Formats: sequence, structure tokens, C-alpha cells
Amino acid sequence: MLTAFLLLIIGLVILIIAGDIMVRGAAALARHWGVPALIVGLTIVAFGTSAPEMVVGVQAALMGQGDLAAGNVVGSNIANVLLALGLPALILAIPTNMSGVARNSFIALFAATLFVFLSFVHSPLMQWQGAILFGGIIAYLIFMFRLAKAGADDPILEEMTEIEEGEDGLPTNTIKSLIYVVLGIVGLIFGGQLIVNNAVFIAAELGMSSTIIGLTIVAIGTSLPEIATVIVATYRGHPEVAIGNVLGSNVFNVFAVMGASALAGPIAIDSNLFKFDFWIMLISSFVLLLYVLRRQPIGRKTGGIFTIAYIIYLLIVVFLAPKM
Repeated sequence: MLTAFLLLIIGLVILIIAGDIMVRGAAALARHWGVPALIVGLTIVAFGTSAPEMVVGVQAALMGQGDLAAGNVVGSNIANVLLALGLPALILAIPTNMSGVARNSFIALFAATLFVFLSFVHSPLMQWQGAILFGGIIAYLIFMFRLAKAGADDPILEEMTEIEEGEDGLPTNTIKSLIYVVLGIVGLIFGGQLIVNNAVFIAAELGMSSTIIGLTIVAIGTSLPEIATVIVATYRGHPEVAIGNVLGSNVFNVFAVMGASALAGPIAIDSNLFKFDFWIMLISSFVLLLYVLRRQPIGRKTGGIFTIAYIIYLLIVVFLAPKM
């Protein structure tokens, strides 16, 4: 059991590092080939930053463990709102009145609602449902492209194109860029296999469903890059980064990750998701939207409430959900 936990953590670390390496290599390669920065941001960077979650979801679906993929997406979205916003808000108030935030908050809530609706329509999620969700990310990126061409300010656009603003961390020639891409892809596949195999083993040993492992350990692990990014940015006096990061991640989790996973294989939806976790995901997204519409910053008090709420949520999932 201890070995499985260690291998799971190693898999998460490999996944995060490999995803970053692949994005940097692919972005640099595109630059060497003269691809415009906006196109790179809306394709390579956009999908690359969701690569860890997508790899876990697709591999889980291919191995017949689709419930792990569903748990990962739902758990990640909940962690992004309650933890990735709650923790940095304890350091510095997070503004919600920037341009484009309200628009993306509506889209994130719509994506979550569509996911829940499709799950009620037919469970497990089949390829046609995956196609609808993945079509959502294509439509979203086309929409973002048009916004960028119109010169609109948008925190998610800024985040996706940020890697193109400087040379720091990018390989300097085509050969190095290709090596980055290959190493990143290999690392993603290897890390994904470690996570799925050991998550399933741990679930079996603890007598839990793969969904619970996806909602907790795997979800927190794959959300760590977002959590770390917003905490560091807030500590450095840039709390506005948090909102764009969280909203972008939640949109991609549902549309790209869940869509690709369902296209790869049937995604079983645990009954407890219908009873509890889906509603927590929707409520947290709705509460965030209310803050945005009221242009109310997420202060220290709210950050504390969000963080405590997430801890309570984890306790319910681990100790009470299996008995519901």
C-alpha cells in the first residue's frame, strides 16, 4: 500500500513536469516554424496545460476505469474554486472585476451544468456525449480567437499566450524543442499509467471506489499546478492571476478532458456523484459567479470559508459518501 501511494505521487510529479516540458517544447517549435503567438496560445498552450488531466482521463477510460476520470474532473473543479481561490485569498484579496471574468464565469458554470445534464441523460457517458463536450472546447477556442482578434481583454487569453512573451525556459533550437516534446509525451504517458494503475490498486485495497480516489488524491494532485501558480502569484502581489487560472482550468476540465475521456471509452458515473459531488461542483461555480457579478473581491474571510468548506467536503467524500 505504501509503495502504491509513493508510485502514485511519483506519477503525479512526472505528469506535471512532463506536461510543462511538452508545452515549452511545442511552443518553441511552433515559434521556430513561424506560427503566430495567438495560435500557439489557443492550441498548444491551451491543450498542453490540461495534458496531465487529459492523459489520466483517457488512460483511465481505455483501461475500463472511466469512473476515475469522472471523479478527477469533478474533484479538480471543486478544488480549483474552493482551494485554489481559498488559499491565496488568505494572503491577499482576489479581485473579481477584471474584464472578461464575468463572461468566463458564465462559461465555466455552463460547462459544469452541461456535464451534469449529459450524465443524467445517459450514464455511462458514451462517445456521442464526449463529442458534444469536446465540441464545446473547440467552440470556446474559436470564440476566444475572435475575442483576441477584436482586441478584447481577457484573463484566460493572457494566461494562454504568456509563454510566448519571453524566451525564459524555452528551448533555443529545433532539435532541443523536439527533444522537449518527445520527453514530455513519454513522461505524460508513463506518469499517467503510474497514476491510474496505483489509484485503482489503492481503491481496491481500501475498499473504496475509483471515483473517490479520483475526487481526492488524483484531483488534488492534478490541480497542484493551478494551486501553486495562484499562491505564488498572489504572494508576489498579483492575485488577479487566480481567477483566470481557475476559470480556464475548469472550462478545459469539462470540455477537453471529460470530452476526450468519453471519446476514448465509456465513462461510468458513480451514483454518489449524482447525490452529492455534482451539486458541490455546481454550487461552488455558482457562488463564484455571484462574487463576480457583484464585483466583490474574495477576501480573507471568504478564503477561510472556502478552504474550510473544501476540508469538510473531503471528509464527507472519504468517510460518509461510501455509505450514502
